[in-house]
Amino acid sequence: MTGTAASCSGLGLLVATILWLYKVIRQRRIRKLKEKFFRRNGGLLLHQKVSSSEGNVETTKLFTSRELDKATDQYNVDRIIGQGGQGTVYKGMLTDGRIVAVKKSKIDDESKIEDFINEVVILSQINHRNIVKLYGCCLETQVPLLVYEFIPNGTLMQYIHEHNEYFPLTWDVRKRVATEVARALYYLHSAASIPIYHRDIKSSNILLDDKYTAKVADFGTSRSISIDQTHLTTKVQGTFGYLDPEYFQSSQFTEKSDVYSFGVVLVELLTGQKPISAARLDDEARSLATLFLLAMEENRVLDILDSRITNEDEKEEKIAFANIAYRCLNLNGRKRPTMKQVVAELESLSYTNGSPSAQQNYEEVEYIKSELYGPWESDVTSSSMNSTVFHSLNVDIQPLMAEQ
Repeated sequence: MTGTAASCSGLGLLVATILWLYKVIRQRRIRKLKEKFFRRNGGLLLHQKVSSSEGNVETTKLFTSRELDKATDQYNVDRIIGQGGQGTVYKGMLTDGRIVAVKKSKIDDESKIEDFINEVVILSQINHRNIVKLYGCCLETQVPLLVYEFIPNGTLMQYIHEHNEYFPLTWDVRKRVATEVARALYYLHSAASIPIYHRDIKSSNILLDDKYTAKVADFGTSRSISIDQTHLTTKVQGTFGYLDPEYFQSSQFTEKSDVYSFGVVLVELLTGQKPISAARLDDEARSLATLFLLAMEENRVLDILDSRITNEDEKEEKIAFANIAYRCLNLNGRKRPTMKQVVAELESLSYTNGSPSAQQNYEEVEYIKSELYGPWESDVTSSSMNSTVFHSLNVDIQPLMAEQ
């Protein structure tokens, strides 16, 4: 009996040892696999770029695969909120209660890894209310993951071209959204810690949050530059219909190339038409920019306005708005306005029917000053800011409707 008990005890110990060894080996394999994914997904490149950023990059949180599995309910298909050529986006909730968007990137080759890491580094340098916020990334999965703040109300493109009846794009809303995007671009070009060219401004890369405030997104092809640089010479990237013709011909991307793309977005807001459309039979007029420039030169821009805003007043405002777009689309990049000038002109349109109180204006200037200049330039006065850049400011956006 004692021998039998000893045999059972020995067998139990053997089984326990085998299970323990299996668990250790399995954990080691998982750890090695995660390390392999980390290296393949650009972990070393990210470390190198962060180390060389000289303190300009905020600490980027590296999420574990377990955290994001839990946040997305194992990437449940019911959590999918977007799919496209760049990957799949899931809605998730972190353990601290934050609602997030988890982007599972589609990586086809090594160059895409660099774009992914580039987006992490770029967004880690940015802090602006009209630019989507990056919370962090995960590199220990088969494909790399980005974790953003969740923006619930879709893209500007959807509201322009799909005629959402729950939130009509009134003229005032269009002006506000245009101004918010312009502020984001001005910040990128002139007020971020280092200048940044977005390189893919379009209505589908402009998101609307729970208060329908615009947020610029998708920085995969963006590039930061040294202050003394005037352009980037790169392989042409971007979206047809929004591409700067000068950039397309020379491969030299400047801040004025972003201005051109923004001009196309302004024309979309004015006309409700798509940047490229086969429905426009004339080959040249398939480009919305070309169609708009011809209408401006023939003094018939009011004829191509979106029917949803033709019944509203403010005819002079719409013409002024069109003139801003016209200047942004100048085929000579040097003759296009800077985003600083565009912001000032768009804000002046918002104040043609009145101006905020002195206290409200002061508070808004103080916010923008801290956002654009930071503590290292705190000697810039509110009055000088107000007279040179933001002669009229409208920052606080009231809720327009409850989240659907």
